[in-house]
Amino acid sequence: MNLILVRLLFVALLAGVCFFLHPFGMTGWVSAVAGAGVAGAAIAFELQVRALSLKRLMGAVAGGMVGICVSALFCLVLRHAVLPSGTSSALQLVILLLLTYVGLLVGASKGDQMNLGALFAGDRQTRHGVKVLDTSVIIDGRIADIAEAGFIDGVMVVPEFVLRELQAVADSTDSSKRQRGRRGLDMLQRMQSNKNLHVQIVSDDFPAIREVDLKLLELAKKREAKVVTNDFNLNKVAHLHRVEVLNINDLANALRPVVLPGEKMTVLILKEGKELNQGVGYLDDGTMVVVDHARKLIGKPVEIAVTSVLQTASGKMIFGKAEGNLQEAGRSGPVEISR
Repeated sequence: MNLILVRLLFVALLAGVCFFLHPFGMTGWVSAVAGAGVAGAAIAFELQVRALSLKRLMGAVAGGMVGICVSALFCLVLRHAVLPSGTSSALQLVILLLLTYVGLLVGASKGDQMNLGALFAGDRQTRHGVKVLDTSVIIDGRIADIAEAGFIDGVMVVPEFVLRELQAVADSTDSSKRQRGRRGLDMLQRMQSNKNLHVQIVSDDFPAIREVDLKLLELAKKREAKVVTNDFNLNKVAHLHRVEVLNINDLANALRPVVLPGEKMTVLILKEGKELNQGVGYLDDGTMVVVDHARKLIGKPVEIAVTSVLQTASGKMIFGKAEGNLQEAGRSGPVEISR
């Protein structure tokens, strides 16, 4: 609101100055209208400049300065050329405008490739410390534990369109969705109450984009931030848009204990497997363990020997056989069970 007031005052001031000074011999009201038009053009230019990143702005300035310097050399040659004065002046003006325009556009387009160096190192480090949270990772809740443990720092940015999506899920008529949405809101409240974390709610929005995931990517580009998610599809799309991603599932997979064939462990058999005489249990981190000849041992802890380990797209699977089993336990085929 303050910016709008300042812009209106600027238009009124420039129109008033032109009204009283009569530039180019124009009458009072014509001068005022011309002054207001110039002010409007300046405001439109300012709005475009505000949307540019720092690198693009610096590139445009550098390109414009190069264009002016090159045009000055051309104009110096034209002054000594045998040309009518009117033609020479017109050519100098055209060359100045042309080269300045080309320099601005080329500099802005190549600005992203600039390395601003140590002068802006502090600002770059601050920006790179920004993480944009998506809806799925907030509902998941593990981001709160990771942040509280000190393994992730910086500013946690939550855009308002993500909050609206969370609220819509929390208000759903479906009980499971409603529970997930309320869990996400509780996680945000928990993170905000932690004095060691900085959770920032931002109002940035992109009305021309309907999909929340694409809005997240645009926000990450604008703030030069990383997206924190556990959404497989968003992870892939972010890589296509060259946006850095912190995937909670990748972190969980990296922290799972390394298990080698022949190693012994104790696992609680919880249910039947899909193959004959198989039992299925889980480690503390959620890794599924398939045990041969353990179907009759459901509900009991069993010491097993690992026969093989299989890494799948949905996570790691361990196959083993119960210790003391006299029958030869062959490795069963992989069974995909979503967790």
